[in-house]
Amino acid sequence: MNRLIALVLAALTSGAATSPSVQTRASGARDVRLIGRWDITITTPTGNAPSWLEIDSSGREALVGRIVGIVGSTRPISEIIVEGGSFRFAVPRQWENGNGTLRVVGRLQGNRLVGSMTLPDNTTLNWQGVRAPRLLERASTPAWGAPINLLNRNDLNGWVPMGSANQWVVRNGILSSPRSGVNLRTTRAFGDFKLHVEFRYPRESNSGVYLRGRHEVQIEDDYGREPDSHRFSGVYGFLAPSEIAALPAGQWQTFDITIVGRMVTVVANGKMVICNREIPGITGGAIDSNEGAPGPLYLQGDHGPVEFRNIVVTSTRESVPRR
Repeated sequence: MNRLIALVLAALTSGAATSPSVQTRASGARDVRLIGRWDITITTPTGNAPSWLEIDSSGREALVGRIVGIVGSTRPISEIIVEGGSFRFAVPRQWENGNGTLRVVGRLQGNRLVGSMTLPDNTTLNWQGVRAPRLLERASTPAWGAPINLLNRNDLNGWVPMGSANQWVVRNGILSSPRSGVNLRTTRAFGDFKLHVEFRYPRESNSGVYLRGRHEVQIEDDYGREPDSHRFSGVYGFLAPSEIAALPAGQWQTFDITIVGRMVTVVANGKMVICNREIPGITGGAIDSNEGAPGPLYLQGDHGPVEFRNIVVTSTRESVPRR
């Protein structure tokens, strides 16, 4: 009997070792060409939309990762299945319409990724991705230019509403969005820069400052709450502040932000809450996924009333990011 059991176990072990499905999955999952960060462009009926994908290895066989969709923040990917030269995964919906999951299929095509993305409302869109630039090296310590005040006293010169039915107004040097409406961006683009901005909001309101139009630093009524990457002064979904330095709603508050490449420092109301941390990728609501290019400053105006004043940018003299 013992001999018979040993023979059966040996046969089962041998069969498992040569199983085609096991071999395909393990072999595909270790394709190191997939590993890394990818800037995604989705083709939609109304134009291109940005997304971001990170693929990493876990243990001997598995691939895991993170994704940022058109809206919302980064979502973890518990497992990426690789079979027959393509990969697929699904994550729960976040702020999209519909009741399904976000399902992604892709494959390598040369040095790019291509694929399709099925949204929670079952709309399927095509996408392609390129490797995200490192943006870490700089030839030397930044040489800062002269500070530039981006706000005129009584008009929106230098700013463009990001949609119709603009609700933004400027009076006596204060830029106001009195109700939820469209976002607002500068006509100028910036690479590496320092930003000083002052803002005020009523109770339970919400806004944000997008660096280069791609990385949101959160503005929200979070006085007295615990730090979180989705809360006041966090880089939305990626970097949590060390503390919530927010003042009670209704008071003027300040951010002093420095971004060089991917490295960001955030000082909120005089307290350094993020110190030279790397921003991994774009946040939801970005203007595009072209992380290697300069971009505008943009202010969120679709989540409630907010006011800004004294918006001052100091750029480097040579501020175009290097790949």
